[in-house]
Amino acid sequence: MKTVLIATKNKGKAREFESLFALKGYKVLTLLDVPEAPDVEETGSSFEENAVIKAETISSQAGHFVIADDSGLIVDALDGRPGIYSARYAGEEKSDKANLEKVLAELKDVPEAKRTARFYCSLALASPNQETITVSGSVEGIILDEPRGENGFGYDSVFLVKDLGKSMAELTSDEKNQISHRAQALKKLESLLDTFLEREKL
Repeated sequence: MKTVLIATKNKGKAREFESLFALKGYKVLTLLDVPEAPDVEETGSSFEENAVIKAETISSQAGHFVIADDSGLIVDALDGRPGIYSARYAGEEKSDKANLEKVLAELKDVPEAKRTARFYCSLALASPNQETITVSGSVEGIILDEPRGENGFGYDSVFLVKDLGKSMAELTSDEKNQISHRAQALKKLESLLDTFLEREKL
């Protein structure tokens, strides 16, 4: 069976790709299935650059096509931080709780009207046989004063989705997969995918 490697160890993230690729006759693998895959250092200065570095490095070693994403939170009042440093904003050791607390502390005296933010996702699709393509998606919101909701991860519990009046962590998985930044990027990827897969066969 044809396979696509998603450059993540996050099973939840991989599931968002599975339904799309099942329709194309592809099985989705993750880095958990490929223990020999390199641990790629993300040295880019943007989400796009990091996604491309990750996808191209792993694709060149794996010998088939790879999708990598880089995503994070952009807060306007913090001049775009945490941005590409979202996963390790509070320090090298990844801690969702510490990252979230740092953002809330930095926004302590900022009024709601100025707490605008967005989740942003860049996807890179790389293959040894053709040029890498990138797509992106985002969802607008406001940073709450305190966490709300039990679902999700990262900054979800303090990110209010304005159109829904709920934090990202108050949404069901199905609701989140309809509106999330990754869902928006995946929709764009889907429109380009058939052309990409046709070239893979050449």
